[in-house]
Amino acid sequence: MRRTALILGIISGIWGMIVGFFGYGYTEFINWFGEIPDIAEQVDNVNKTRFLALVAPILALVGGGMAMSLPLVAGALLILSAGGMYLGFEFGAFTMFPITLCLVAGILALTAGLLKKED
Repeated sequence: MRRTALILGIISGIWGMIVGFFGYGYTEFINWFGEIPDIAEQVDNVNKTRFLALVAPILALVGGGMAMSLPLVAGALLILSAGGMYLGFEFGAFTMFPITLCLVAGILALTAGLLKKED
């Protein structure tokens, strides 16, 4: 379970970074060029989106990296990362996989930590 949490955490962190780059870039693009009504509008809270675009993928990568040694902490970080991605980008076509992978990895890491079984 720990290895699976490690792999899923790293994959979701990398995918989350890609989503985060585009989310941050989208907010910058709209600031530079302005909104196009009904096509490209600015997000409600730009600072929240930018902050979560940075922090949520980092939490996933750190949680995935810690899954083997500290699974309880890793599980908490992975679940926080999933929540951050959901709050920052909502659940959509490009975020469904990193959010779901973070949740699954977090649950697996927490389960592995509670069982205290060595892989």
